[in-house]
Amino acid sequence: MKLLKVKKTYVNLELIKKKLLYEKIKINKRRRVMKKKMLALGLAALTAVMSLAGCSEKTETWTVTCPWAPSGVAAMVSQKAASLSNTYSDKIVLVADAVKGDAATVNSWVAETKANDSELVFAGEGLFSITSILDPAKMQFSYDDFEFVENLYSSVFVMSADAKLGITSIDELKSYMDQGNQISIATNGATGSEAFLAAALFGSMGYGDQIKIVAYSSAAEAAQAVAKGETNFAVSHQSQILETYQQNGVSIVCAFDGEDIADGPFAGVEGVGKYGYPYFRNRCLILARKGTDAKKIAALKELYDKILADQSVSEWLADTMLLEVDTMTNDQVLEHIENVKSIVNEYKDLVVQ
Repeated sequence: MKLLKVKKTYVNLELIKKKLLYEKIKINKRRRVMKKKMLALGLAALTAVMSLAGCSEKTETWTVTCPWAPSGVAAMVSQKAASLSNTYSDKIVLVADAVKGDAATVNSWVAETKANDSELVFAGEGLFSITSILDPAKMQFSYDDFEFVENLYSSVFVMSADAKLGITSIDELKSYMDQGNQISIATNGATGSEAFLAAALFGSMGYGDQIKIVAYSSAAEAAQAVAKGETNFAVSHQSQILETYQQNGVSIVCAFDGEDIADGPFAGVEGVGKYGYPYFRNRCLILARKGTDAKKIAALKELYDKILADQSVSEWLADTMLLEVDTMTNDQVLEHIENVKSIVNEYKDLVVQ
């Protein structure tokens, strides 16, 4: 009986050893699996971090400052363009900003921005061709302080008339002015683009001594002044007078362009240029700080050109904003600036009285 007890004890020990060995093997296996899982998770996390770091290195955010009203034409188009920047680039993100102040805003931008800073600003003929001549002390910059990127749009201004006058063409305007009528013309500001377009038209027609330019604080207010009977005429963006025109509150006399307007609600309106009268389009120039790397400028221009070529953008500009896609070269911009300067120099006495 004792021998059997010893044998039974021996068998139990062997089973225990085998179980312990089996459990040890299972534990080690679990540890190896856990190590593999932890390593895999660590590698995945590292890959994600490196991926995010790589994205942050290759994506650059550019702030685009509009120096005019946040609710104005330029600011609205800038916002539209910025909203599509990530559609056409994985390296550049555009962020639209608006700081009303005109020359003062651009002065601050130039003072605070260095070459290769991810900053862009708008300017146009109002600053480079008008303020530079009439009030150069306001400008602490010149075109040479910038690198040209692209022209955001072109606007063909129109001149509207009080509907009661019934003037819808250049010939009818001549007949009215030949009667010796003294007239008032609403414009956005006393010395803006609209004021000089009006002065150049009436001045070149020989009626410079019969006009009075009435300045308003915004383009929208100027456009509505003629409908309210406050002035006889107004010069404005097409979009700013459209609703009043459609309600028969005003008539449209002419467009400040070389040819008649071809499309849209103002199609057929005569261009003053075909009569030999001076004109210019309103442009919105996108500019970087002088000295910014040429590759960055080229990449920005390529992005803007892709955005402006987007069918939804071009249709929105044409149908809603009544603007045109009008991409330009730096030489064309310089020609535009000089053309407006020549008009300002010739007709400034009619504007500044």
